[in-house]
Amino acid sequence: MSRQGFHKRMKHLQKDSLQFELILKEVRKIRQLQPKYGTLKLFKELQPFFLKNNIKMGRDRFFKLLRWNSLLVKKSKNFTTTTNSKHRFFKNPNRIIDLKITQSEQVWVSDITYVKLQNDYAYLALVTDAYSKKIVGFNIDTHMRTELVVKALKMAIKQRSFPQRQIIHHSDRGVQYCSLEFENFTLKNNIILSNTQNSDPYENAVAERINRTLKYEYGLKETLPDLRTAQKMTQQAVHLYNNHRLHFSLELQTPANVHLLENVEYKSYKSKKMLI
Repeated sequence: MSRQGFHKRMKHLQKDSLQFELILKEVRKIRQLQPKYGTLKLFKELQPFFLKNNIKMGRDRFFKLLRWNSLLVKKSKNFTTTTNSKHRFFKNPNRIIDLKITQSEQVWVSDITYVKLQNDYAYLALVTDAYSKKIVGFNIDTHMRTELVVKALKMAIKQRSFPQRQIIHHSDRGVQYCSLEFENFTLKNNIILSNTQNSDPYENAVAERINRTLKYEYGLKETLPDLRTAQKMTQQAVHLYNNHRLHFSLELQTPANVHLLENVEYKSYKSKKMLI
């Protein structure tokens, strides 16, 4: 190699090294808020950053860079049920099984998941818009009474963007969602009830997927000191999820943005191969 070629090669390597450091610094900055944020979504979100800093990097090279620096997200597995469907209350039919979902606030899906505390368990009730995947209501407490899910639904109703639309509320057949208290509350607010008919989680796949996302991407899977900490972390997680997390199912847009649109193809996650 000639001296000129050698210096040119060294200058190129030095430029690469500086760009790598810039990229890694930005990735760590995003991962501080969203530790389990997927690499492909990171790559998409960093495109304006690449353009601003005149960085040319393909997807495969970006994956390799994160792999070399131990920044790829490891997959986790977990499953725990919080549903008691063996009760005396009336169970509604599944009203969304063949329904074409075309807009926000057409169908809300709800579910309950648990959060470990140092000396107890907390239970998180979520209400999610099926079309936009936006979490519109939530409540976390150390009990699983009907009050838990009613408060989450109250928040969702209060924050509606399209109050004139008829909403179907879809959930599993848990006692909280089939109780007279919950039924009366939804009747007063002109909400139609719908329930899964089997134990298959894919009958309420959107709600199940959102539960998992919050727990595994935003730290709610960990054992937390107390309820107050869990409440603060949940509030922060919901904000980040709604306003910053890109979804493959939303054409790499955020739920908050899609919630106001009507031109995104709806995906239900019924296929196990579906990505969120």
